[in-house]
Amino acid sequence: MFEKMNYLPVVLNLFAGNTNVTSDSGLSDEMKTFYSDYLIDMAEPNLVHDQFGQKHPIPKNGGKIIEFRKYDPLPKMLTPLTEGVTPDGQKLTMSVITAQVEQYGGYVELSDILMLTAIDNNLVQATKLLGSQAGRTLDTITREVLNGGTNVQYAEGQVTSRSALVGGQESGNHYLTVDAVRRAVRFLKVMNAPKINGYYAGIIHPDVSYDLMSDEKWVNVKTYSDPEDIYEGEIGRIEGVRFVETSEAKVFTGEGSGGRDVYSTLILGDDAYGVTEITGGGLQHIVKQLGSAGTADPLNQRATAGWKATKTAERLVEAYMVRIETASTFSA
Repeated sequence: MFEKMNYLPVVLNLFAGNTNVTSDSGLSDEMKTFYSDYLIDMAEPNLVHDQFGQKHPIPKNGGKIIEFRKYDPLPKMLTPLTEGVTPDGQKLTMSVITAQVEQYGGYVELSDILMLTAIDNNLVQATKLLGSQAGRTLDTITREVLNGGTNVQYAEGQVTSRSALVGGQESGNHYLTVDAVRRAVRFLKVMNAPKINGYYAGIIHPDVSYDLMSDEKWVNVKTYSDPEDIYEGEIGRIEGVRFVETSEAKVFTGEGSGGRDVYSTLILGDDAYGVTEITGGGLQHIVKQLGSAGTADPLNQRATAGWKATKTAERLVEAYMVRIETASTFSA
């Protein structure tokens, strides 16, 4: 990251007076590649909900439909082998889940005055902000799909509806506890949900992790003996679940008892859902230089920088995910 930041002013100065700049996009091929990579670098830390899904590339010339494949487990083989006799082979049972990809995007305008006076800073800052916007947008799309899952657990199971969850200063608070996590893990184990690198994955809001981290069984990420493969946003683990924290975790605002906020904590197994990748055309950085709009910009007053993404997410195996809904100490 630091190498890229040091290199930015050099590239942008070339943009200011380089005759090798293409007229359609405003950047040479080398610069387009550089800035596309930079935009992706800015977006990736926000893609917390994408981390644990099957990654599928955007199909080229494949229309708007993408296929996710789900394989059924093979049955047990309880019949003893007969000496010298080769048993019949088995076939993989595969089902196809289709989803329609959609395009999303945004851009900012840069005036000729801004470009002339501070070209380096403005294009750098624009790309940084656009990358953050793209990441948060695409993360929310996946988040909403995951939170539409059918397996929901209300706190430790004390109540049977979201509207019955209480929090804040009320008695009988329904906070996220280690027992609630254990119950969700038990469900995934019963469903034979595969683990991800030996653990299930949890996506949690900071207001909720505040309550859970007070348990004596909590293991902080800083104490791991194997810190090499830390997930983006990972804060620790408990009861076989590695948790990543994000302020973008789903909050059902005002839907709890007395209008209190309800928080979603997702507990996920491997292959529970699929997402499209942002690399390979999934996320693009687009720059148009001054005057590239032709008669729409007759005085060469406006340049633009933007992003466009092709995205979808799909739940593949409902039994491999659980949504725990709770209040928190900070339930408003």
